Amino acid sequence: MKKILLISGLLVVVLAVIAVIYGFNKTKSYSPESKVVFDDGPLKIRVFYNRPFKKGRTIFGGLVPYGKTWRTGANEATTFETNQDLMIAGKKLVAGKYSLWTVPNEQNWSVVFNSTIPNWGIDVMKDGEAARNPDTDVVILDVPVVATQKEFEQFTISLEKSDDMVELVMAWDKTLISVPLSTRE
Repeated sequence: MKKILLISGLLVVVLAVIAVIYGFNKTKSYSPESKVVFDDGPLKIRVFYNRPFKKGRTIFGGLVPYGKTWRTGANEATTFETNQDLMIAGKKLVAGKYSLWTVPNEQNWSVVFNSTIPNWGIDVMKDGEAARNPDTDVVILDVPVVATQKEFEQFTISLEKSDDMVELVMAWDKTLISVPLSTRE
């Protein structure tokens, strides 16, 4: 009898693990992982994120509510890593790895670099709210929204060289923001 209970228990555990792995992989297929790398001489920046699709939905003010912290992608929290100190809107971001959060609004977005990197981008125990811990915010800045003619079906992050700085660009639907990054103080 003990043997049957043990085998049954192990079978339940194995099936649960398989279900979690399947669900994880299925979720990833809807919002695939992406990595953006900027490598220019001594400066190296890496952004890891997941790229959800629009699929006919209202994105900002709908799927992504205005005034609420967004994990800036899907699935895991987006991460931003730099090997050099950066100046962002007059604020210093020390070399290291950070979670990257945004608070979209109609006219501007708050962009947040946070020293805590959670395992997942949302807290399932808090009705799917972003897993950001405001106590560990390192740099917060506001940037204007640019309305574009081009529609971005898939959420996209890019790192673009611009004069003596790098622009961290985020675009989805017909919305684009740009965060200026510089190694100069």
